[in-house]
Amino acid sequence: MTDGRRRQIAVCGPAECAEREARYATEVGRLLAEAGAVVVCGGGGGVMAAVAAGARSAGGLVLGVLPEADRRAAGPDLSAALATGMGQARNVIVAASGDAVIVIGGSWGTLSELAHAYRLGVPVVCLGGWGIVDSAGRPVDLTIAPDPAAAVRLALELASHRA
Repeated sequence: MTDGRRRQIAVCGPAECAEREARYATEVGRLLAEAGAVVVCGGGGGVMAAVAAGARSAGGLVLGVLPEADRRAAGPDLSAALATGMGQARNVIVAASGDAVIVIGGSWGTLSELAHAYRLGVPVVCLGGWGIVDSAGRPVDLTIAPDPAAAVRLALELASHRA
């Protein structure tokens, strides 16, 4: 970003995830922190907890946007937590808060965040998870990354074009 603020990259994924998704999220968090980006996530378990742990292990800043109205529900690796009391409606805040979004894996909540980001014009990088088609059956043009390092590189590049 050219205004001196740190880039914010939202990382979205299921609260219950496979081991591979957790490994990917941990690596994504670490790489984002090393690049100086702020990580924004939903603040819960699964991919959210793994990305927070990865970022914190590298001294990164992690903001969790909680669905609950109580910050005591926040994960232990969050630097700060925003208690919304909005339930899944908080997915819009997560998506809108990123200069880019990295989606790891897939769940209905993750699909919601991907859709909100797409509609808001926030660049999305997918690392596994959803393949989307439009109403005519044509694939929606999403940026696909083969591994965590590529996902972070692509998200940071896309975020810099959005500034």
